[in-house]
Amino acid sequence: MVRQNQAVLFDLDGTLLGRALSLRAFVRWQAEGMLGAEIDNKEAYIARFIELDANGRAWKDVVYETLIDEFSIENRAMKELLTTYELCFCAFARPRPGAVEAVATLRSLGAKIALVSNGKSPFQERNFRSPGISSLFDAVIISEAVGLRKPDKKIFYLACDRLKVQASKCVFVGDSIESDIEGANNSGMPSIYLPAGLDYDCATATTVCTSFAELPKIATALIG
Repeated sequence: MVRQNQAVLFDLDGTLLGRALSLRAFVRWQAEGMLGAEIDNKEAYIARFIELDANGRAWKDVVYETLIDEFSIENRAMKELLTTYELCFCAFARPRPGAVEAVATLRSLGAKIALVSNGKSPFQERNFRSPGISSLFDAVIISEAVGLRKPDKKIFYLACDRLKVQASKCVFVGDSIESDIEGANNSGMPSIYLPAGLDYDCATATTVCTSFAELPKIATALIG
């Protein structure tokens, strides 16, 4: 069992949420639906969108402006496509296999649970609610909503304040070495690198976890 006032903090995109598959599903839906009459090579459009997205680092207004130009889209404005993305992406958001079960196990063991995610608000909140995991969380912190952004240690401390837990009694789980792992380390909490792909190399993390099935045991060992 986890002792009182101990917590596990999670990143969203690529950690809890299988963002790559979710994004591809959304872009295909938009390409075949809204843009069905506008673009001939839909596979090329999908591939180019994902390339321009740069794993979520690019603003989608820039992505859409580029796609409109490159694919000669004449009857859809950037704002219309962007609004559809902002409102409808959540319908395609899916948790990574085992994520819900791992969080539920940690909560049943007594750990407090929080989300700390970079991104826009309320876009990220909608994506978080869609997978059906949000009821398990005690706090949800989105960077735009609080004016802080990982890896700034202040956003990690804010999560601790909301949970009423010391940083040393928390562990952070994420897939970004820079934003999640280095941010957690700098704030004084142990870090678990849970990669979204097959790159398991992360020398700066306290430990590496390769599947959600292993996560509860690893996390509780670090804060127990």
